[in-house]
Amino acid sequence: MASLKTQYAGLELKNPIIASSSGVTDSVSRIEKLEKAGIGAVVLKSIFEEEILIEMEELMLNMTARPFVFQELIDCMEDDQHEDIIRTYLSLIADCKKAVDIPIIASINAISTQKWTYLASEIEKAGADAIELNLFALPSDLDKTSAEIEETYLQIVKNVLENVKDIPVTVKISHYFTAMGHMIQKFAEAGVNVLSKNNEIALPMRWVGIMSNKVAVDLVATTGIHTGEDVVKLLLSGAPAVQIATALYRKDFSVVKEMTDFVEKWMQEKEYETIGDFKGKLAHKNNEKTESWERVQFMKEFRHFVDKHTKH
Repeated sequence: MASLKTQYAGLELKNPIIASSSGVTDSVSRIEKLEKAGIGAVVLKSIFEEEILIEMEELMLNMTARPFVFQELIDCMEDDQHEDIIRTYLSLIADCKKAVDIPIIASINAISTQKWTYLASEIEKAGADAIELNLFALPSDLDKTSAEIEETYLQIVKNVLENVKDIPVTVKISHYFTAMGHMIQKFAEAGVNVLSKNNEIALPMRWVGIMSNKVAVDLVATTGIHTGEDVVKLLLSGAPAVQIATALYRKDFSVVKEMTDFVEKWMQEKEYETIGDFKGKLAHKNNEKTESWERVQFMKEFRHFVDKHTKH
């Protein structure tokens, strides 16, 4: 029988399906149901940098002087008893670790290097198996360069790594980078694993396939995965696992078994015993000239499109 066991960011997973951070990962009861459905690991719903900062006494005294905490945000959160947000999140981690046997990954949504990164050590103490940093600042500030944004991201990673001892840190990034390959390399050099997110599977799969043999970290796609076939494609591209969220909403938790059943059946048909036997088989080799290959594929596709739509 084929084994679906895999490793992601140093964590042992019983299968490559991870529940991405979302509304279905915000309570112990839902996470217990996900484990029963067969999920390999869970990323908890994110706690936001702003929520952490608001709970810090220093910011409460000097709120208006902080560039990343806006008065509108303070107003909307005053009714949410924000003083309990951090304590509640840490309790969720601890309670989940007691309730289930699958890895629990905490998630922090961040945009700046303000003094919130201390929470990483508290998350580790609460029992989280890893921390996922969801880094996204909309690049709409006309006075801020791409280099400044990228440096901020790298500094966030550095600060978080300085606050943890023994658990891995991963980074979830968007496609808003001028040089995606270079940025992935920078994150890898910083010592974190990388998740690529976008609305379609094509972009994450492309970058997983291009970069998985070029960096010594795990690359995982986290959107656009809806079927077992999608999972197989990402594994062949070099990902050790995938993250799903939309599929859990659309098809309920039974989609997990549908995916694992498909992967297992496909492996048996191809006579693969482990995921390692085929992971990355379709990824670019480290010595390949990626730019030339991509250019040729574009030319082929474009010519096919023109020929198809110009013939009468």
